[in-house]
Amino acid sequence: MFVPAGLHQPRAERRQLDQIARAGADLFEIGLGHHDAGLDGPVIQAAYRRALRRGNVLARALSAVEHAAGLRPTVVMTYWAPLHQHGPEHLARLFADAGAIGAMVVDLPDSQAERWQAAAADAHLHTPRLVPRHIAEPDLATVAAGASGWLYAPASTAPTGYRGPLDVPALCDFTTRLRAASPLPVVSGVGISTPALAARVAPLVDAVVIGTPIVRTLMSAPEQAAATTAAFAQAVHAHITTETRA
Repeated sequence: MFVPAGLHQPRAERRQLDQIARAGADLFEIGLGHHDAGLDGPVIQAAYRRALRRGNVLARALSAVEHAAGLRPTVVMTYWAPLHQHGPEHLARLFADAGAIGAMVVDLPDSQAERWQAAAADAHLHTPRLVPRHIAEPDLATVAAGASGWLYAPASTAPTGYRGPLDVPALCDFTTRLRAASPLPVVSGVGISTPALAARVAPLVDAVVIGTPIVRTLMSAPEQAAATTAAFAQAVHAHITTETRA
């Protein structure tokens, strides 16, 4: 589950992470707030703005990572700008010291990829990569070679928070391309707006990440976050159970 850090006071945030873990989340993606989250839709952008208004966004994110990592494997989701501001090497070490197993830079510039991969490797962090749907084959080979942990295949080409239909056959074709390019697991998110869609995507990938539905709940009715998590987790786990029985 994707949770942007700093939406609520630390004690409330820790309680929410506990509840989301108990409700069925197998992994946490903790979002580091950024003022120009151009790949995200309005819900996550609003969440980041709220977190930024609270101040101390990096310290709050590290605190959230530390707590989440005590519950489930945890990665950091970030844009390149904070890494550029603080230094990739410095932030990689901070993320690792907080307990993160990896960090995904959603807009990693090609010119900075080698530096980031080296910094993450020195800190023993995985570097999962978000792969655009229409990436050319030479670029896919380059991205796959520099990734570790997993490849992230957006279920939709729209920004996060998209609530329309998904082109599941196109996603299936894309995951096939990714598996041909790399032995890494394939993870999907973006546009998986309902448990029913999660159930359709789950057979195509190794893991499903739910973002905006959880963030929307945390923004407006945080007491319902566990129920929202449980609905999505049950949809995904039902696929796993069915596959195991088969």
